[in-house]
Amino acid sequence: MPHIEGPRSAAPAATAEPARGLPGVEMPDEATRARELVWLAEVAQKPFLGRCAAFLRRSGPAYLQSALTLGGGTASAAVVAGCSFGYQLLWVAPLGMLLGIVILAAQAHQTLSTGMRPLEAMRRFAGRGYAATWAFGALLASVIWHFPQYSLGSAVLQDAGSVFGWDLPRGAMGVAILIWSVVTAQLYGSKQRLMRVLDVGSTLLVWAIVACFLLVIAYTGIRDWGALWRGFFALEVPPPRGEVSGFAVALSGIAAAVVVNMTFLYPHSLLTRGWGREHRQRARYDLVFGLCLPYIFAVSAIVLASANTVFASGTFAGKKLSPLEAAKALTSVLGDDLGRIVFDLGVLGMVLTTVTMHMVCSGFVCSEWFGWRIGSWKHRLAVLLPAPGVLGAVFWNDLSVWVAVPTSVIVGLMLPITYIAIFKLQRSRAYLGDDVPSGTTGKLWLAAMGIAIAVVTAFFGYYLATDGFTFVKKLFA
Repeated sequence: MPHIEGPRSAAPAATAEPARGLPGVEMPDEATRARELVWLAEVAQKPFLGRCAAFLRRSGPAYLQSALTLGGGTASAAVVAGCSFGYQLLWVAPLGMLLGIVILAAQAHQTLSTGMRPLEAMRRFAGRGYAATWAFGALLASVIWHFPQYSLGSAVLQDAGSVFGWDLPRGAMGVAILIWSVVTAQLYGSKQRLMRVLDVGSTLLVWAIVACFLLVIAYTGIRDWGALWRGFFALEVPPPRGEVSGFAVALSGIAAAVVVNMTFLYPHSLLTRGWGREHRQRARYDLVFGLCLPYIFAVSAIVLASANTVFASGTFAGKKLSPLEAAKALTSVLGDDLGRIVFDLGVLGMVLTTVTMHMVCSGFVCSEWFGWRIGSWKHRLAVLLPAPGVLGAVFWNDLSVWVAVPTSVIVGLMLPITYIAIFKLQRSRAYLGDDVPSGTTGKLWLAAMGIAIAVVTAFFGYYLATDGFTFVKKLFA
């Protein structure tokens, strides 16, 4: 494996001088950093609710993770779950996110405590094999996930155009999405102001999605409170309904909550903002308010809205569920045409942010692996690696919603190995030094990480043991 730039010494990170940020990424100026540190000190003195209110008002990199995970895969899994199984799979989103948030919190603690570049840290203190698997998995996930994003994005653009009588070619719509993603991904990291705009934009988009589907729930109401509670807490896996497998939908939902490329992008997004050990508390609150709660609210709202409308109507499209049929979750509130447009634009916004983050992640992976400077011509070419996903707009046009479900299953296979590597880093005194979590809190944290590893491994182990990779072929059949 090529050398990756990291700390000059292999001494415990707690005693090493941390490097702040990433080469080629503009860091906040000293005046901005000084104001930030003063604000953090003031917030730290507030009571719990005061800290919550303060951190909630400021966007952070966790919202970028929301923008990444609230993409075509999450939306598709939630829509298919609600339309096909009603309330039965409401437990999937909270479980998947809670498992992932424990891992991401550990990554924040590690990166902000040491300032060490994450891939170099994994190579040194977890092992080259783990580092190679992590980097390859993150890159593979970003490339594979690109295809269904373009399939879904071009489909909703075409559907929105049809409301006005426009016959928009899907291939051209895919190219339009590609142009957007290339431009925005190339700008990422170039200016702190642009990253703040991206933070704010992601925040507004995430909460707009939540508000939109909460409106549907408020209009349609909860049809069965008993079924609602069972859906969240019974952990039931419904039997197949027609050609749609309840296990496949549940598995894809867990895999789409926190995917392997998120675990790569997140610690790097902390470094691009110049965050250090003073930001560890802010990072924890940011994960809760910027990722965990919005994700659970948004996905649960989509499942409920789809269950209250499409599932309750008795219509069942199976794998051929189209954006037009999925949009029925909003048409009952906003009318046929307006409901379709709002649904299509909402999904499009999710797709645009996701494809951008896929490209950003690809650039980070290659730059960290080969030691390229962010912003160099090699890095800019690496950003384009997922671009062939635009072909998904043409070749997967009959699987607009369902296609993201098996894709989530494939990508999710990388999660157990990644989680194990991060667990090893959390226990490494050679890496963290005196920042290794200790006492009751440290033991509980490690136990929670162990549970996350066990659950994810069990889900995907069952998948491999029962049907193996032929299961994926069945999903696409």
